[in-house]
Amino acid sequence: MEIIQKIIGTTGFANMAWGNAVMIGLGCAAIYLAVVKKCEPLLLVPIGFGIIVGNIPYGPGIPIGIHDEGSVFSLIYYGVKSGVFPPLIFMGIGALTDFSSLISSPKSALLGAAAQAGIFATYLGALALGFSNAEAASIGIIGGADGPTSIFLSSQLAPHLLGPIAIAAYSYMALVPVIQPPVMKLLTTSRERVIRMKSPRTVSARERILFPIIVVIVAALIAPGSLPLVGMLMLGNLLKESGVTRRLAVTAGNALLDICTILLAFTVGISTQASVLLKPQSLGIFFLGLLSFIVATAAGVLFAKLMNCFLREKINPLIGAAGVSAVPNAARVVQSFAVRYDRDNHLLMHAMAPNVSGVIGSAIAAGVFLAIF
Repeated sequence: MEIIQKIIGTTGFANMAWGNAVMIGLGCAAIYLAVVKKCEPLLLVPIGFGIIVGNIPYGPGIPIGIHDEGSVFSLIYYGVKSGVFPPLIFMGIGALTDFSSLISSPKSALLGAAAQAGIFATYLGALALGFSNAEAASIGIIGGADGPTSIFLSSQLAPHLLGPIAIAAYSYMALVPVIQPPVMKLLTTSRERVIRMKSPRTVSARERILFPIIVVIVAALIAPGSLPLVGMLMLGNLLKESGVTRRLAVTAGNALLDICTILLAFTVGISTQASVLLKPQSLGIFFLGLLSFIVATAAGVLFAKLMNCFLREKINPLIGAAGVSAVPNAARVVQSFAVRYDRDNHLLMHAMAPNVSGVIGSAIAAGVFLAIF
């Protein structure tokens, strides 16, 4: 009977707490949204399953958790907490991204820069709520709508908040189609929403090759801390645009990107134990993340309206919402919102310019915070 009681005592049923049950339910909800509602399935499926796995309770002395030295999960999680996976993911993103729209319209970079206002506004808000400088900086990056950047910065500055920050960042990335349209509608008039823009000019191969080289030099000189992210992003893009390393570009943009995404998303899910996530502090992070995302979207739209005061050829203010770095979801949301008011108004390529500049902008913002704190 003692042996039987000991066996029962080691089961997850005996160690289950209400928090574990809540988190397992949230993991199932994430998988439901991914499978049934098609919301960011490439992220929410591994994250949701990771949340379930990470909240299965187990007794002491069983080294299987991510914080148990030598466990398999801890070895995989090292790629997250050490900041290895985010730069590799950036390289894959660079290998898949076409910067032609930004090269053809450099002024669109201002919209990507304006959208970073959400990052710095949230940093101030987090300070007001009592978070430290390093914690506030890590929380603020959520406003860039860039999961890998949020994970990279929090792994360096606030590793104890990595779980809630990562979940908040990826959750809001998945909710781009829900959060952004109301803000876009509120801040634009019906007349502005139907503004048509000329097709982007054709960009030469030389420009596409020089772009990643110039960007990495300028960005690294402005914010050396951004080099791991911007450097890998532009390396991936150079592999794509050079025309002589197609095999490497295909590997970076497919197999390597997929592997890193699976491992990062799954281990981020595992890191969300109920004891860490179900705290008032975590709720504050989720609130600040949502506020950051709204401010970033609004700043991009309002800055586009400001630019129209000085431009002869007006731009559609909706593309300012794509200044957040959720590539290419934010640009797609702009396109789907615009066609509600004009079926023939094609803004996707125009929205991609601030969208990809937002990726660079959030990485530079993270580099600035890293250098300061």
